[in-house]
Amino acid sequence: MTGSPPRGADDLVAEYVTELDALLRGPARATSRLIEEARDRFTETVAAHTREGRPYERAVRRAVAEFGSARELAESFQREPTIAQARHTARAIALSAPFLLACWCLVRSTGGPQDAAVPRAAHLLATHLATVAGAAVLLAAATLAATGALGRRLPVPHRLPRTVAWTGTTASVSMAVATLALATASVLAENWPLTAAARAPAAVSHAVVAGPARACRRCARLPSGEPVAL
Repeated sequence: MTGSPPRGADDLVAEYVTELDALLRGPARATSRLIEEARDRFTETVAAHTREGRPYERAVRRAVAEFGSARELAESFQREPTIAQARHTARAIALSAPFLLACWCLVRSTGGPQDAAVPRAAHLLATHLATVAGAAVLLAAATLAATGALGRRLPVPHRLPRTVAWTGTTASVSMAVATLALATASVLAENWPLTAAARAPAAVSHAVVAGPARACRRCARLPSGEPVAL
């Protein structure tokens, strides 16, 4: 039959979908759902053209002309996984707050003379971490609100994912610096067990935020257009 795909012709659809999958960035759940939707609609479109009597290869080319190239479709899809990644990063920032609070409490508990250089430096570091944590958590809360229920009523600011990405990166770098600084301070501090213990929450916070922030930066750099309805 003219409308039946020749042997191996399904590879043409698989090639298109594989290229689309390689171009999209974001959380696996968000991207896989879009890929499945694209695969189903693309396959249905090709089948509709073959039922009209077109050869399979021509039906695939006609479907590509209607959908756009995989790169064009990826650009129209990318906004949704980028916002999903921003939400994931915001949750990671919010989850790191208790660890930073624990770090602040432990460092503030370090004893020693008030004029000693190590305790003063540790206390300054704790204050810096508390400030970074407070600002990051406020942004995380605003992001979750803007991309959640509120986002269904109001448009999500276009620059929000980039802002979340760099806020997470700043917080992550601060945590890494704090971990190294506390490792050094624990050798010199009079109450070294508490200073050494403060390294753990700082390191955990860095581990929690670093990966999502890096992924969010990658997503935010990608071109994205208005989402299309398949």
